[in-house]
Amino acid sequence: MSREFLDKIEASPIIAAVKDDAGLDRCLTSDIDIVFVLYGDLCTIPDIVKKIKKAGRCALVHMDLVGGLASKDVSLDYIRKFTEADGIITTKSNLIPHAKSLGLYTVLRYFVLDSMALESVEKNSRHGVVQPDVIEILPGILPPKMIREFNRISRVPIICGGLIRDKEDVMNALSGGAAAISTTNQDVWFL
Repeated sequence: MSREFLDKIEASPIIAAVKDDAGLDRCLTSDIDIVFVLYGDLCTIPDIVKKIKKAGRCALVHMDLVGGLASKDVSLDYIRKFTEADGIITTKSNLIPHAKSLGLYTVLRYFVLDSMALESVEKNSRHGVVQPDVIEILPGILPPKMIREFNRISRVPIICGGLIRDKEDVMNALSGGAAAISTTNQDVWFL
């Protein structure tokens, strides 16, 4: 795991997830240090990341949400060669080893729909050859008891994302053991 990335998360446990240019501009007026980019395409992602880096922030690109990128190693090569991105977010565990070999921070996203999500995290934690730097569980408004359960079975820190709307949601996630939260809710960015 990248100690530098974990230090960034611990220093700034609220992560801005941006889904358009207006959100990006607003996020850059906050004290947020880490930005998850959830939009763009092959033509625009280099400029989006450049804007984040110019503002002195850490930029992670959601590989599954950028138009024109496939779940293949060559897409990671593109991100490394043509952007200044610090890392990636993905739901595809097969991308993690190559991303790490390129020196990118890695966030593996899990959607918590039922007990199968717990089983997937546990299986990947026990048998995964290469672990992501962190995992992100969605929705992030899980009860603290469930977040503690994910922490128990995961070998890497947890980020809670999705549906986090206010200070109470942030505090519940952090008190449950999440290292950070990510949210598109702009009010939370300014807490």
